[in-house]
Formats: sequence, structure tokens, C-alpha cells
Amino acid sequence: MPLSDLQIRKAKQKDKAYRLTDGWGLHLTVKPTGSKLWQFRYRFMGREKLLSLGRYPIVSLAEARTKRDDAKRLLADGQDPSVQKKLDAIDAHVKARMTFKEVADEYYGNLVDRGLADATLRKKRWHIDDLAKPLHSRPIDQITAAELLHLLKPIERSGRRETAKKLRATISAVFRLAMVTMRAPADPSAALKDALLPPKVKGRAAITDEAEFGQLLHRLDEYTGWPVIPAAMKFQILTCTRPGEARGARMSEFDLEAKTWTIPPERMKMRREHKVPLSRQAYEIVLESWSEIDDVELLFPSLQSNRKLLSENAFNTVLRRLGYSGDEVTAHGFRVTASTILNSREYNPDVIEAVLAHQDTNAIRRTYNRTTYWDQRVELMQIWADLCDEFRFYLRN
Repeated sequence: MPLSDLQIRKAKQKDKAYRLTDGWGLHLTVKPTGSKLWQFRYRFMGREKLLSLGRYPIVSLAEARTKRDDAKRLLADGQDPSVQKKLDAIDAHVKARMTFKEVADEYYGNLVDRGLADATLRKKRWHIDDLAKPLHSRPIDQITAAELLHLLKPIERSGRRETAKKLRATISAVFRLAMVTMRAPADPSAALKDALLPPKVKGRAAITDEAEFGQLLHRLDEYTGWPVIPAAMKFQILTCTRPGEARGARMSEFDLEAKTWTIPPERMKMRREHKVPLSRQAYEIVLESWSEIDDVELLFPSLQSNRKLLSENAFNTVLRRLGYSGDEVTAHGFRVTASTILNSREYNPDVIEAVLAHQDTNAIRRTYNRTTYWDQRVELMQIWADLCDEFRFYLRN
């Protein structure tokens, strides 16, 4: 006789496993632990086989009978239900790896392996985990251009056009990985290039007038706060480096005899080593900031700890205390200041670009610039440092 739910519920465990038969090969095995497992016994190509259908009560009596009937239909078509179950499990695993989140995580892992800067990785993680969250569970081969536009347009309408643009680029990179791994036929984000508004270009806030820049340098000289920060800011200005590169300067990176500072690739935006010739003024700052304490590695350590960098906002905080708003000048803008003034004075623009460690798009020119402009860079860095002193001198007189 067929089983009933009441009969199944009342079935108690015994010292040995036993079966309750429902019919047509379906039975329920009651184990000594009390667990109850649905099984289907059948023959395929002359061999007796057993197919597990799930545990009761997770799989109900009605569901077990449906699974039995599905298995019998496969047998009628000449297929082995056990083999089909394994194929279904493989298919489910493949489909799980075909969600946007799964591919996006693989893409992020590739970026980590390539050694991208921490700041870049944080932005990509933000794009994937937060901004693209509505796509996480979607099969990547089913995502459409219209779906992506629906995701990007609210970001654009909020005024964050640059964010929308960069998010589209990240999504596109994820789809390109999916394409080469045969998990998506195309990149639907490619159709959105003209559908999004271009970002409003806003350059780094910077002072480009020589007299006004002299005023800033004078105020920085007069700053009465913790001296490490203005020293680091002056060093950044004199070396034409980025704020993070100056804040992260380590004493092991300096050759005091050669008066050079070599920034390793992992701390450079373009991920290539950058050697900076030190002007007399920059060299003096290095000597004044040098620590003889064994466990101090940073040239400009944080006030909280000798092992910690100055905060990302340290330089801009000083500028605000000096009376400058964010629309007037930022620490990133010091490179714009140097570039503008040096170009206006008609120094060699290629040498200026080499000083700023800008990546030349032409590989041959890039190699040439790095090898032949060293002497010119040494000279220009001293000229720039002397100009900064002149700007101060004009102000005081």
C-alpha cells in the first residue's frame, strides 16, 4: 500500500535502518539516527541502482512521488536518472558561476594579482559591491543594455556623471571577462557610450599666479601647527609629486649621497618606478626630517604613530587653516601650479612632463624621455626650487 504522511511522521528510528515502501520503486529509509531519506530503486542496462531524492520532511511525500515519476520518464527515454542528477548539479554549479557578482569577483581578483594601487582597488570594490549591487544575482548572459542604463541613469541625474562613466567602464570590464570565458555572448554596456552624458570636467583647484603662490608659500612658512605636515607639503611642492607619494616617503627610498629619491612602482599611479632628483632645498628638508630611531621608516610619520602615514586630508586641512577654500587650492593642485608656471616660462615641456612622471602614450618617446632627460630634470628641479624662493622673496620685499 502507498504510504501516508501520518504513517511517515509516526515512523520511529530502530537499531538498524529500515524501509517504508510507497510503490513503483519509491521507498523511505528510516535510519537509526531518526533521519528519513527518500530513495528510488530502479534498473538501468541490467544493473540495479539507487537514486537519492532528498530528506523528509524537506522533500514531502508528494514531491518525492513527483521526483520518482520524473526519473521513470527519463528511464523511458533511455536515460540514467543518476547520471542526469550529476549533470544537473554540474549545470547548477556553472550557472552559479554565471552571475554578475561571481564574474565581477573574478575580475577584481585579477586586478589584485596585477598589483593595482590600493586606492584603485577600493574604487573598483565600491563599484562592484555597492553601486552594481542590483546586478549581483542576475545571470550575466541575461543582463541587457536597458537594465544597465536603468542602473546608471539615477547616478548620472544625481550629478555624479564621472561616477556613472567609471561604473560603466567597470561593468564593461566584467563583461569582457565573461565573454572570453564563454559566460556572456556580448558586452551590453558598449551600447551605452553615447547614452550617458559626458562628465563635467573640473580641473584640480590650483593657484597659478606667481605672486599668489608666493603668498601661499609665505603662509606655509608661518604655519604654527605640528611642523611635520608643512615640511611634507613643502617637500611635495619642491619634488612635484602627488600628495600620497610625498606622505608615503620612506627613508629607505633615499640615496643621500646621490641626492635622489626613488619611488617604487607600487606607490606610483602609473605603477612604474620614478626617480626624483632632489634640489638643494628639498635635500635640506630630507635631512631635517631624517630620524635616527630604529623603528621609524617614514620620513613624515603621523603624530599618532611613527608607523602610520599622515592622513589623506592632512595637507588640505592645513590649507583650509591657512584660509584657502577647496575651490581655490588643493594639495593635488600643486603639480598644476608647477606645470603652469614652468610652461609659462617656456621651459622644455617634455622635461616638465618627465618631472611630473606623466605617462607618454608613445612607447619610444617614453623610453627616450626617461633615459635622456635626467640631467635636464636635475637642472629643472633646482630651477623650480629657486623660483619658489624667489616668489617668497618678492612677497617679503
